[in-house]
Amino acid sequence: MASRSYANLLDLAGGLLDIPHSQRSIPRIMTVPGVISDLDASGRYDGDSDVSSSGYRERKILVANMLPLQAKRDIDTGKWCFSLDEDSILLQLKDGFSSDTEVVYVGSLKVEIEAHEQEAVAQKLQEDFNCIPTFLPHDLMKNFYLGFCKQQLWPLFHYMLPMFPDHGERFDRTLWKAYVSANKIFADKVMEIINPDDDYVWVQDYHLMVLPTFLRKRYNRVKLGFFLHSPFPSSEIYRTLPVRDEILRGLLNTDLIGFHTFDYARHFLSCCKRMLGLDYESKRGHIGLDYFGRTVFIKILPVGIHMGRLESVLNLQSTSAKLKEIQEEFKGRKVILGVDDMDIFKGISLKLLAVEQLLEQNRDLKGKVVLIQIVNPARSSGKGVQEAKRETYLIAQRINDTYGSNHYQPVILIDRPVPRFEKSAYYAVAECCIVNAVRDGMNLVPYKYIVCRQGTAQMDKALSRKSDSPRTSTIVVSEFIGCSPSLSGAIRVNPWNIDSVADALYSAVTMNDSEKQLRHEKHYRYISSHDVAYWARSFMQDLERACKDHYTKRCWGMGLGLGFRVVSLSPGFRKLSVDHIVSAYKRTGKRAIFLDYDGTIVSKSSINKTPSSEVISVLNDMCNDPKNTVFIVSGRSRDSLSNWFSSCKKIGLAAEHGYFLRWNKDSEWETSHLSSDLDWKKIVEPVMQLYTEATDGSNIETKESALVWHHQDADPDFGSCQAKELLNHLESVLANEPAVVTRGQHIVEVKPQGLNKGLVTEKILSTMVNGGNPPDFVMCVGDDISDEDMFESILRTVSCPSLPVVPEIFACTVGQKPSKAKYYLDDSADVMKLLHGLGASSKPKPRNLAQFQVSFESTIEFFAPEPVCMACGSIYSAVHK
Repeated sequence: MASRSYANLLDLAGGLLDIPHSQRSIPRIMTVPGVISDLDASGRYDGDSDVSSSGYRERKILVANMLPLQAKRDIDTGKWCFSLDEDSILLQLKDGFSSDTEVVYVGSLKVEIEAHEQEAVAQKLQEDFNCIPTFLPHDLMKNFYLGFCKQQLWPLFHYMLPMFPDHGERFDRTLWKAYVSANKIFADKVMEIINPDDDYVWVQDYHLMVLPTFLRKRYNRVKLGFFLHSPFPSSEIYRTLPVRDEILRGLLNTDLIGFHTFDYARHFLSCCKRMLGLDYESKRGHIGLDYFGRTVFIKILPVGIHMGRLESVLNLQSTSAKLKEIQEEFKGRKVILGVDDMDIFKGISLKLLAVEQLLEQNRDLKGKVVLIQIVNPARSSGKGVQEAKRETYLIAQRINDTYGSNHYQPVILIDRPVPRFEKSAYYAVAECCIVNAVRDGMNLVPYKYIVCRQGTAQMDKALSRKSDSPRTSTIVVSEFIGCSPSLSGAIRVNPWNIDSVADALYSAVTMNDSEKQLRHEKHYRYISSHDVAYWARSFMQDLERACKDHYTKRCWGMGLGLGFRVVSLSPGFRKLSVDHIVSAYKRTGKRAIFLDYDGTIVSKSSINKTPSSEVISVLNDMCNDPKNTVFIVSGRSRDSLSNWFSSCKKIGLAAEHGYFLRWNKDSEWETSHLSSDLDWKKIVEPVMQLYTEATDGSNIETKESALVWHHQDADPDFGSCQAKELLNHLESVLANEPAVVTRGQHIVEVKPQGLNKGLVTEKILSTMVNGGNPPDFVMCVGDDISDEDMFESILRTVSCPSLPVVPEIFACTVGQKPSKAKYYLDDSADVMKLLHGLGASSKPKPRNLAQFQVSFESTIEFFAPEPVCMACGSIYSAVHK
């Protein structure tokens, strides 16, 4: 069956590699009985249709590296048998959705399926579990998951750089190509089943960070969320990744990005600012990034655990039996529990060194304290994991040899698969739980420990324990893991500080019961109310809110390969066509033209701010046309503008946002009457000087009417922070002064109150009207926030009833961004093309060429057939004229 939404996105990979296609399109899951797909005549689906399916059942598509399934082959029949993995977070988060929500899973299986079995397996998984498998070829899966994900992204996101070949894998573009290829296959599978108008897509974790780019290209308005379960490193670490921009842009092609902690979100935002120049702002508690007119929201909420699943294990008879066995075995001793994967980042060896220090400093604890360290199987292999395992065993052996005896081992390593019921029993027995990882995305071990220490009514009955007996627990947690901020009652430690960890363990095992109870109750209230269902529900609510304005704006895609992004702007906002404006320019008789300087006719990236000979030439062409009144409206000083445009005798200049105005070179400068009191400059200058000395790369620009503090050459984060502080500082000291403080792009400016570029345009247009030369063409081009005043002013002024005719208005901003202007141009190069077109139209044509053109047009008119009126179908007559 043809897929409703399948499209070939091979071009998006930008020639990176030959991407293998999916084996076969899986039929779309039916959401309305009898309706599988909505194909138009050509077999393609318009993903941006405004029409939603009637009777549609709410659906969420969850995309992750692995499906929430267990798989094994039946020995007798040789067929594959599948079952749901009840411990998978993908399965557990369904509890956060309404009961009538359909959840579809897209991901890979943990086993390799032979090619001839894939179609039957895919059909079975779809029908039985609503799972859509992505069958990655063996080599691709190896390079994608074990290669790029585990050898490059995972270490980097955990702050490990490959300084030497023996300490991590260097960047390998072959592995990166495999990562992109795998992400595209996942995207293809989503596109086979998605209804883009209604479905929500939620992508999980770092394995699929460029998948959003593929989906966003096919469906510009797809409702797309992403949650990162690992840490996000600081910009100093992340910027070392050669494909840093591609991954950032991939994440920014979502609508909502989730992180466990503010630290992770802050690092991501810092990377966006430093590498892509994107600023963020917080509105009513929600952090948002403006990305080409789209707002990408940031969600900060740690994942929780599934209370019901854990409590059901605690109610098992085997759990109670094991708990009694452990209590008897360690009777009279305080159990400290650690549960960690065998991983270089889990800090197991550092934990053991802290226990060794604890016993060395507190000899009275010998025989009274035991560390039980459960070692989960390693999720990755490599030299580092083997070294960590060897060191762990050596330290444990040394501690046991030094402080142990025939009947006492201070450290017990359980290095085997431990059943859930047995692990829960150890949680319930332990007086203290320690999580000492040097870096970890979240780590739910402390959460599970708290719930197991709380127990259940059935467990109390099995243990003959009173249901109202006090519950206690203590947690020692590394400050470098994601769960640390949410455990406000835990003892936080720096895992690298062995003495500090040893002291924390001593405090934990000697703490009085009343304090243990208070800490436990505080933790349990949070964990029980912020479970996995709460996390999923909260994320999806924010995703729905982030997507609610999708159809109120016009969207179009731009960029090649993984640099693709969607521009989303108001419906009336479009690129200014040179042909369109030149046509209007030619048919009008009195024109007012306003041009900003920096970032408009001269690029902001240009070091030399002096206008080029090309700029001067085209401006002269326009100024020499008697129909034109041309003004440069800038924040620059009048001396600078006078020097730069000395060869343009007829151009008008408005300096310092209109504080000074000159109609042409032969006229005198006029000064604004708004405020002649500039004594506030004596207050402002010392304050700005203070911030300049404290902020390397900043400087002060002194104007006659204003003072400007520039920080474009300072550190982006520090400069922005200082600018915000300076703004607040100046607003407080100038509260009773006739001055206003404004913040622009890399500047903080103080200028006379009421002064803006909009007043300039109002004055010039009013002068033209009062002089009997009302304009029938008004053009205004600018790039900065200060130019928005001009756009607003011309729209307001030209609607004045005193004008005999309504002029044609062309308010144009430079750059695709939200604006009061109706049009945009991409950059200053586009502005120059526009001015060249207008200048060429203003140049007088050679006389012989003009005569030839009149003669040629007369000839064409003679031979042309009679025109037909499109309205009535008759010959276009003089009556129509």
